[in-house]
Amino acid sequence: MKFLEPPGWVRPKGYSNGIAATGRMVFVAGQVGWDEQEVFRTDDLVGQVRQALANVVGILAEAGAGPEHIVRLNWYLADKDEYNSRLPEIGEAYRSIIGRHFPAMTALQVAGFVEVGAKIEIEATAMLPA
Repeated sequence: MKFLEPPGWVRPKGYSNGIAATGRMVFVAGQVGWDEQEVFRTDDLVGQVRQALANVVGILAEAGAGPEHIVRLNWYLADKDEYNSRLPEIGEAYRSIIGRHFPAMTALQVAGFVEVGAKIEIEATAMLPA
């Protein structure tokens, strides 16, 4: 896996501009902040981020992958202002689950989620070495 950061570009905070990787791809469907029984244990954004990331890691484990294999995360947000105002807490939750691995990421505010009560949905792509 090679992180793609062009010379002279400002280094992004909390993500990478791109990643080049080869191997077996693993695609994780969007995960909301509910537990394995599809129950939201919190309506707090940071708590839901923590749970959604834990869900991603749990699914990756089924493929023999870990957080270090993630090459892309797509974040879908209910409220970008709440997300931006809580970035330090979100970063702490992220590092506690994913570690200091920062794949390519996209974050978008969406009109709503199918799952009532969701504040975030995160999907992942991982690449296991060949």
